[in-house]
Amino acid sequence: MADDSKKYWYNLTTGKVEHGFVSPHVDRAGPFDTAEEAARAPEIIRERSRAWAEEDRRDSAPRQAPADTPEDDQN
Repeated sequence: MADDSKKYWYNLTTGKVEHGFVSPHVDRAGPFDTAEEAARAPEIIRERSRAWAEEDRRDSAPRQAPADTPEDDQN
C-alpha cells in the first residue's frame, strides 16, 4: 500500500489540490495519484455518486416475474 501522506488530496473547503496531509481529514477528498486527478475530484465525486444512485435504484426496484412464465396459466 502506498503512503497516502505522499499522495494528492482535494480540499473540499478551499477547492485546492494539496500534496500530503495538509488539511484536516474532514476537508479532504482522496487520495489521488496525481495533482491532475485530484483537481478533477468534484467531477469524479459526481460521477461516482450518480453511479451509486443508479445502482441503488436497480437494487431496490421491484423484481418482475420472468417473461417466459405465464402467471395466469391454469393447467
